[in-house]
Amino acid sequence: MPTSPDQSASIRAGIPLAQYLALALTWGTSFLFIKVGLEGLSPGQVVLARMILGTCALAAVVLLGRRRLPRDPAVWGHLAIVGSLLCVIPFLLFSWAELRIPSGLASVLNATTPLMTILVATVAIKAERLGAAHLTGLVLGFTGVLVVFAPWSATAASPTQGDDLLAKAACLVATLCYGIAFVWLRRFIAPRRLPAIPTAFIQVGLGTLILLPLTPWLGASPVTLTPRVVWSMLALGMLGTGLAYVWNTNIVNAWGAVRASTVTYLTPLVGVVAGAVILGEPVPPSSVVGGVVIITGIVIGNGAWRPLLHAIARNRPEPDRPHGPRPAEKTETP
Repeated sequence: MPTSPDQSASIRAGIPLAQYLALALTWGTSFLFIKVGLEGLSPGQVVLARMILGTCALAAVVLLGRRRLPRDPAVWGHLAIVGSLLCVIPFLLFSWAELRIPSGLASVLNATTPLMTILVATVAIKAERLGAAHLTGLVLGFTGVLVVFAPWSATAASPTQGDDLLAKAACLVATLCYGIAFVWLRRFIAPRRLPAIPTAFIQVGLGTLILLPLTPWLGASPVTLTPRVVWSMLALGMLGTGLAYVWNTNIVNAWGAVRASTVTYLTPLVGVVAGAVILGEPVPPSSVVGGVVIITGIVIGNGAWRPLLHAIARNRPEPDRPHGPRPAEKTETP
């Protein structure tokens, strides 16, 4: 039975929303998939698996869409750096950290990525000015980080406290890498106006090539492939490191970068709930309070609330801001 023009319009309007929800669910549960993968794999093996699967998924999208790859060697060189900073190093750090901390806590700390991007952009880009909103957002955000770290809870009867703090610090180093990568993308790749999907394919593919020589060391540990581990790696690689890039691009194109960025606020919530419900992880009050403060800092620091409310009120995509870091264009990657 043929659909009417109104029905077709409703279906087209619903596609970005469906992809938005899929993106929030996929990125939010990525930390759960890492945790489950660590049941049978080492941190290095988890990263190698997700990178190879993500490259395969993006390669299929590029081939089926007959998308052209950039030929400029300088672009490939910049994307090799981005692949290291946006994939290889932070993926290894998060996987290692989740041996020691809950997946939900890792997802909360991952939410500091926009704050790190503001901080790096302020230092690295002369045109950036640390205005009152940015400064307030940074202060609030890193106050939330302090609450999550909860150093006052350390006790002599807690022998793992040092490991926990080191793992939390590793998560922050990972988000700092994300921040550097986004500023690098903005400075050297964004002015070239390259298509997002081929760019993502090269970035993830080069990251995989960087990892391959390390395979004898990364893959040296014993492997236990249960169905649970296999399905988690397929979801983490094919969806979280692959198709999520495509969904994010479609959402930005349909809604604009600011409205699309709100997925950043949902992923820690999804991560905490998934870890608590599926893995039975404890949810300490410090993680909840700290997470709320971090997200509040992100909203204020990015100045996202004004154009977002304006766009919602007028029911149309908002104009992207001409200045300031745009961490939402992260194709996030935990």
